Amino acid sequence: MLRSRLVIFCLLVSATAQGQVNRYFISFKDKAGTPFSITNPSQFLSQKSISRRQKQNIILTEEDLPVNPNYVAQVKSTGASTYFTSKWFNGVLIETDEATLASVNALPFVSASILVAPGSKLTGGRVSKIKKYKNSSADQPANQWQLQQIGIDEMQEGGYIGEGISIAVFDSGFIGVNVSSPFADLFAENRVKQTFNFVKNNSGVYTADDHGTEVLSVMAAYAKGTYTGGAYKADYFLYLTEDVSEYRVEEYNWTFAAERADSAGVDIINSSLGYNTFDDSSMDYKTSDLDGKTAQVTKAARKAIEKGMLVVCSAGNEGSNSWKLVTPPADAVGILAIGSINSVGNLSSFSSKGPTADGRIKPDVVALGSGTSIIKPSGSLGSASGTSLASPLVASLAAGVWQAFPTLSAQEIYDAIVMSASLASAPNNQMGYGTPHFRAIVNYLESLAETDVISVYPNPVTGDRFEIRLKQPLDSPIHVLIFDGSGSRVAESTLKIDWANNPFEYDISQFKAGIYFVRVTSGNNTATVRIVKL
Repeated sequence: MLRSRLVIFCLLVSATAQGQVNRYFISFKDKAGTPFSITNPSQFLSQKSISRRQKQNIILTEEDLPVNPNYVAQVKSTGASTYFTSKWFNGVLIETDEATLASVNALPFVSASILVAPGSKLTGGRVSKIKKYKNSSADQPANQWQLQQIGIDEMQEGGYIGEGISIAVFDSGFIGVNVSSPFADLFAENRVKQTFNFVKNNSGVYTADDHGTEVLSVMAAYAKGTYTGGAYKADYFLYLTEDVSEYRVEEYNWTFAAERADSAGVDIINSSLGYNTFDDSSMDYKTSDLDGKTAQVTKAARKAIEKGMLVVCSAGNEGSNSWKLVTPPADAVGILAIGSINSVGNLSSFSSKGPTADGRIKPDVVALGSGTSIIKPSGSLGSASGTSLASPLVASLAAGVWQAFPTLSAQEIYDAIVMSASLASAPNNQMGYGTPHFRAIVNYLESLAETDVISVYPNPVTGDRFEIRLKQPLDSPIHVLIFDGSGSRVAESTLKIDWANNPFEYDISQFKAGIYFVRVTSGNNTATVRIVKL
């Protein structure tokens, strides 16, 4: 009798194991027989997406074609449930048991199957790995220093508030966005262009968590005289990609969201998400995997960049723990990984650091992530901390720059932000290239048209100042000598010129009208210019 009971128990255990439903990503060998063609991209890309590629000279390839729908149909015919497809990685997310998985793997066009999450499709949607250092005190006035610190206030004064720029936000939920008054203009002006929940497979994103609400508020919220988001007139695409548990399926949700953003013609992706460890430790990444090509989410981010989108992400909040380094996708080549600083410009203790495993500088730049002013789901003011809040500040800055310089490519926007930042001449693996600033970016972009290494203008000088512009500011001091018409030295100065004050305004209010010679030395370059003060 005991043996019979034991045999029955074992059979039950075996049946339970066989019946366990898990989620897998199924990779296909090719796209043979697809009904789509790169000669007719309007079948699968919006006109905005096509135009973005054309503007940046990005050619369509087979990688852009959707997955062969016949392959998906055959996978479904095995009894597996099929969900989202990936054109970039040529496959489909499925949910099935082991017996059916064997049938799927036996299909002649299937190349591999990857376990991405145990259990059936979840109905949650709350992130557990994003660390939110929230200020639990009473509501406090909005701190517009976060805009001033990187020049967004100047950007907005110039009329650059994100108009015409499309921003996709990948996060864990946007509770309250659809009912809170600081977000009302988004809906009144029809600027929430698309929503999708990749966890529940529906369009409901105003659920699950408020982390996305806080992130979005930094960019999009507006309450006159009280709170101003960095790009509060941009168009927004809200995608919920974070699951209740931590498994690699979230990286695939990110991938599906990126592909949807690409097809919709999005310009900028802001992702305040990072992945390094999971509930299943066998899925964990190692710091040696931070090579820009290992993590699925990193590979997906790189694909998005190649399609002409600017991808901005939080560097991670691992600076105070054993991991310390940035988290994927922040290790991707060409991604703007954003670290956190406080209001006086010092690195936040929690901010993840570099370098990547292959020796690249990370983060790329930094912005306020300690005590960042946000809007809560209720519509009230609050503050929160984390690199998650620094990222949307830089995404806002990028949106304004792109509005101001609409002919630039995503790569050129990236270069301008990084190469004009405060530490561009001596970047490090704590603060990257430093703090970006709108004025510095504009100066950098305008200098690209300059042919002279050193310029002194205007000439004649009608006021009390002339300007010194360097084509490439150096970390070393600039030496200025001024002689009068008789050759006598009348002034000598040592200056520090960076992108934020390039061109430098030189005061000659104490000089009488007449002819002067200005000699400027920057590194190995010297220019002597004859000027006339009227």
